[in-house]
Amino acid sequence: MPQQTMKCIEISEPGAPEVLQMAERARPELADGEVLIKVAAAGVNRPDVIQRKGLYPPPPGASDLLGLEVAGEIVAVCGDVAGLSVGDKVCALTNGGGYAQYCNVPAQQCLPIPAGLSMEEAAIVPETFFTVWFNLFVQGGLKEGQSLLVHGGSSGIGTTAIQVATVLGAKVYTTAGSEEKCEACRKLGAVMAINYKEADFVDVIKEATGGKGVNMILDMVGGDYIARNIRCLARKGRLINIAYLQGSKAEVNFMSVMMKQLQITGSTLRQQPLAVKAQIAEELQETVWPLLEKGAVKPVLHSSFEMDQAKESHELMESSQHIGKIVLKVES
Repeated sequence: MPQQTMKCIEISEPGAPEVLQMAERARPELADGEVLIKVAAAGVNRPDVIQRKGLYPPPPGASDLLGLEVAGEIVAVCGDVAGLSVGDKVCALTNGGGYAQYCNVPAQQCLPIPAGLSMEEAAIVPETFFTVWFNLFVQGGLKEGQSLLVHGGSSGIGTTAIQVATVLGAKVYTTAGSEEKCEACRKLGAVMAINYKEADFVDVIKEATGGKGVNMILDMVGGDYIARNIRCLARKGRLINIAYLQGSKAEVNFMSVMMKQLQITGSTLRQQPLAVKAQIAEELQETVWPLLEKGAVKPVLHSSFEMDQAKESHELMESSQHIGKIVLKVES
């Protein structure tokens, strides 16, 4: 049986990265339909930073610990858990609690570790791949032959969206903040990467598409990008917002929305019901897992940190100097 206590990273109080402290607490108790994962690695994501600051409280019933994705070994199951057994190596989208030696996860949010991936690589797959699949293909209905603009192309979401959309037949444009990041995006499949510090992406996209604009935009920036995105969209285009790093307020001329018959939507993955997450997991395993296993798509791992370096991992996240994902290696 698993040990009764575990090491974890707690938030001593809302604030800067220094509030992340190593602690010990009881390992999670399982509810019916959950599995207990002995965590080998946990992904570090932007929502973790926002939660650390006290601006993104966990949903009712979720762990107060950070960590929205993990990889490890199942060490216990509770109730009727189809297709999973003790000893299985899995990666999982969590409801929180990943920065710990043990994490309880609904069984339907677990997926087998794709062949060829290390535990650290597998740990950075669920959050971004679930998010990208849900927003681009479920919410947005992105189709082969359509065009997509991804803002923040060098982020975890961005590097995932570029690869998956490209492999499935979309034409991907992206923005990033340096030539190094733009080159990384081009290597992942973007047909064009725009350094937003040197050029206006609206003008570049208009020229590149012959004035038509793109079919879809995936945006995590917000602020003045909202109105500029609308100008970039083609007729019947879709704007999908998944974060607002520059704020959620904007002045928008909605005449363009009406005249071009645009759709504007957004979502947060964490708030989705279990049934939705389970459906995403099934579709990912059917469509994207084979791409991961043959290397057509790959998680982009920038840096690994030891568990007691959670502070440093958040400092890197907030610096935005990374390309791809950051992971915590969890102590056994």
